[in-house]
Amino acid sequence: MLGFTRYVARTGPAKATFVGGLRRQRERRTGFNPHGQLVKALKADVAFHTGGSYLTGVVDLVKPRWKPLYEAVSAGALTYLHSLGDPADVSLAQIREALASVGPLAVKINPHFGLRHADNRREAVRLHFDEQPPTPEVITATLHLMARHMDQILPDAEPVLVDLRRGTTHRIDPGAKTGDVERWLAGEAAAFTAMWTATAA
Repeated sequence: MLGFTRYVARTGPAKATFVGGLRRQRERRTGFNPHGQLVKALKADVAFHTGGSYLTGVVDLVKPRWKPLYEAVSAGALTYLHSLGDPADVSLAQIREALASVGPLAVKINPHFGLRHADNRREAVRLHFDEQPPTPEVITATLHLMARHMDQILPDAEPVLVDLRRGTTHRIDPGAKTGDVERWLAGEAAAFTAMWTATAA
């Protein structure tokens, strides 16, 4: 899902360049997720109702090369954590991944965690770590794909995209027409597939 949503945010020749780089990365089996410990710390603060102590401490636990990244992201993560309200009123909820068919493309839908609030509201949360805020295209694609498969991911939950560097939460635009979004995503997926095939030629 990360690769596809990053793709839809690009325009013109940048789309083909991105797909080519993604394919080379896949063929070399390279790629490393530097955010794993931060996600674990955020989930621990939710699970143990600790209000940010794990997020504060994780900055000192990572390797020196990752410290600037963690310092940049942890402040926004704390802002988001505090926006959830009383730590005692929020807990983690079990989520599952889903596999979506978007036109000719298979996309793995993988939120980072689920939340259950004291009033029994549920949220499936996907985190955005990039330096730039998520574009409207990224927000729409991410939330729509999660909503479409919520029965598998976390029944009756609301999809949420959190811009972690800024601590802001994005939700589905109630005015968006599902049919229009589906047609747009199918077109993007078809173009992505064609570019992926072309880079192999």
